[in-house]
Amino acid sequence: MAGTREVVFQDFFPLMIERLGSEGFISELCNGFRLLMDVEKGLITFESLKRNFMFLGLQDLSDDELFCMLREGDLDGDGALNQMEFCILMFRLSPGLMNGSRRWLEEAVVNEL
Repeated sequence: MAGTREVVFQDFFPLMIERLGSEGFISELCNGFRLLMDVEKGLITFESLKRNFMFLGLQDLSDDELFCMLREGDLDGDGALNQMEFCILMFRLSPGLMNGSRRWLEEAVVNEL
């Protein structure tokens, strides 16, 4: 279809956890948060997301797509993402982590029985 763009997504988070360990992975998520946040506010805002996405070469995203990303992760309704909301959103957006967490939970339940 003309005008339709396809986004190809590769989920590297499970591999990152395997290589970095859980603490190293969380540290990298925090680095990602700092990369996207508004330094003065300590939050990821629409403006900081737009500015930093352009810096990263992702300027093709529309304002609606950026607002959608913020709304998806904004748990407290303040219109911005704090570090915890960002990390939760990243986990939710990773199919590998979500599937892995289910597996880890099932293993924990089986080991307790």
